[in-house]
Amino acid sequence: SCQCSPAIMLHGNPEFQQIIRTYSFVVVVHGSTGCVDHPIVLTEAVCNPLYSRQMMSELLFECYGIPKVAYGVDSLFSFYHNKPKNLTSSGLIISSGYQCTHILPILEGRLDAKNCKRINLGGSQAAGYLQRLLQLKYPGHLAAITLSRMEEILHEHSYVAEDYVEELQKWRCPDYYENNVHKMQLPFSSKLLGSTLSSEEKQERRQQQLLLYVQELLEDGQMDQFHKALVELNMDSPEELQSYIQKLSSAVEQAKQKILQAEVTLEVDVVDSKPETPDLEQLEPSLEDVESINDFEPLFSEETPEVEKPVTTVQPVFNLAAYHQLFVGTERIRAPEIIFQPSLIGEEQAGIAETLQYILDRYSKDVQDVLVQNVFLTGGNMMYPGMKGRIEKELLEMRPFQSAFKVQLASNPVLDAWYGARDWALDHLDDDEVWITRKEYEEKGGEYLKEHCASNIYVPIRLPKQASRFSDTQASGKGSGASGGSAGEQA
Repeated sequence: SCQCSPAIMLHGNPEFQQIIRTYSFVVVVHGSTGCVDHPIVLTEAVCNPLYSRQMMSELLFECYGIPKVAYGVDSLFSFYHNKPKNLTSSGLIISSGYQCTHILPILEGRLDAKNCKRINLGGSQAAGYLQRLLQLKYPGHLAAITLSRMEEILHEHSYVAEDYVEELQKWRCPDYYENNVHKMQLPFSSKLLGSTLSSEEKQERRQQQLLLYVQELLEDGQMDQFHKALVELNMDSPEELQSYIQKLSSAVEQAKQKILQAEVTLEVDVVDSKPETPDLEQLEPSLEDVESINDFEPLFSEETPEVEKPVTTVQPVFNLAAYHQLFVGTERIRAPEIIFQPSLIGEEQAGIAETLQYILDRYSKDVQDVLVQNVFLTGGNMMYPGMKGRIEKELLEMRPFQSAFKVQLASNPVLDAWYGARDWALDHLDDDEVWITRKEYEEKGGEYLKEHCASNIYVPIRLPKQASRFSDTQASGKGSGASGGSAGEQA
């Protein structure tokens, strides 16, 4: 750790801690000197505020004593790593990370910051949405459906549908559901949560264990402890102890036999719904009785209800492992879909397709054709299977008929930003036009930035011009002279 006191002061500031979270960098501090003797490359957010860069530069130069620093954007470093060397290219970068998604137009190797757009949705919101869906589906497993487990399901089981509505229609088919649903086993324990013994049985068991312990003292020849235990048990002799142990053992054995007998004789009671009929003699009715019955037959023309047959009730077997299973079906496509349809989670934002169309409309037709020839996808939230095909489908719908475009996915969407920063640092290690030195920091302030192919656009602070004091004093002198002259004339 650094031995400098300014580090403690800066890290104790909550505003500065928030600023540090906007950067990603690694520094190696020498314990003996308390400073870093090599240059540092940092990644910052797109269109990063000057105040944030100023505080970070202050930390690096004043606390860690670095010789020089360079700032860049992570998605631009990834773009730099995947493009051919010594080639100035244009294109559209779609970068989706954990918290947000950016669409960045690149013109002749430089970022066009005026037309950059951000969507405040990323992998974090997708994991939260998946968590809410599964908690509503399985309310008995709220504690097991954690955010970290949802992120694992997103990375390993989710995919982006090329046509969302059509894919949902496929999931309505039972055969398609059975073939594509993913089953996940939650951890569980088959042990009972509590003991089934009553308080009296527990007391008898403890007493039996105590008596057996006293008997072991007698067998081991520890007579002093044995006599003390007899006194505590209110017994006079070992014979009385032995008889009490035998009685207790026989009582326990009888209780076990009763439990086993109850389990064997336990049967399912079947309720016989047949009505009971009295044991009466069968008498043949006379002719007069039959005629009288026929007279009253219209009054009882309703059908008599049929007697239900007895049904044998079968006790279902509860499968604890099956109860702790999650069936992930349509949730596999619903969670990643929010970056295309933010309205699914109630966000009033435009999706990737609408934002992409909005950015392209801000350029002329010729520039649009150049940009769509190199649509570059990077970021961890772009690793879903089917993401490239979905972007191609959206571009096909918005571009003119028979127009060409090309979509490229980063070779490693997660780590290419680091690889690109490494390549850039090695290629520009001796280029003083991209590094900010300590002298320039002291002269131009901490918000100063040197632009390069992977950096933001530097917009310096423009303070309003103030009138000089000389002009103010000169104007006040003229005013006082005029008032003196008028006073002399009056005199």
